[in-house]
Amino acid sequence: MTVALPRRASMMLYSDGHDHYCHRVRIVLAEKGVAVDIVDVDPANKPAELSDHNPYNDLPTLVDRDLVLYESDIMMEYLDERFPHPPLLPVYPVARAQSRLMMYRIQKDWSRLADAILENPEAKQAEGYRKELKESLIATAPIFAEKPFFMDDEFTIVDCCVSALLWRLPILGVDINVAQAKPILTYMERIFERESFKESLSEVELEMRH
Repeated sequence: MTVALPRRASMMLYSDGHDHYCHRVRIVLAEKGVAVDIVDVDPANKPAELSDHNPYNDLPTLVDRDLVLYESDIMMEYLDERFPHPPLLPVYPVARAQSRLMMYRIQKDWSRLADAILENPEAKQAEGYRKELKESLIATAPIFAEKPFFMDDEFTIVDCCVSALLWRLPILGVDINVAQAKPILTYMERIFERESFKESLSEVELEMRH
């Protein structure tokens, strides 16, 4: 008797269910509906083959046949070009450059603070980082009210970066309320209800808010 074995996807993502950089890549994959094998990796006990693929032995790492990518922004842009529908980056060069600049600003203004908090949440400096992150988010609240998505009429790669970070506000110890930043909370409700966002969540991420 011949038994049909499930076919493995040609693409594999080594991912940490805690990490917001891994999460943003999973959101892109879910938006595109890409068949991918997600290998959930414990950063403290990485599989031996990860270092064979990635000289830095870090996460996320994307393997697509003979291609290996190991930087989240590069992965997201590659996936958008390889699977063009739905598009997650603007077509025109000026708009694309603006999106890339916004991703850079998110990294410099928000992600670096989140990384510092998550690295050592009990450290004395962490409270300062939380305060800075909260104030920065509240200051940008009006931007969230201008368009349905972050500075755009359509869901983009920038939203993947922003939403993965905002999902982690509870574990970051950053609390924003309606009086301070209603547009951000409205944005979060809208994005978190997207089917692709729900599909992107790891078991660990589900527990962050439930």
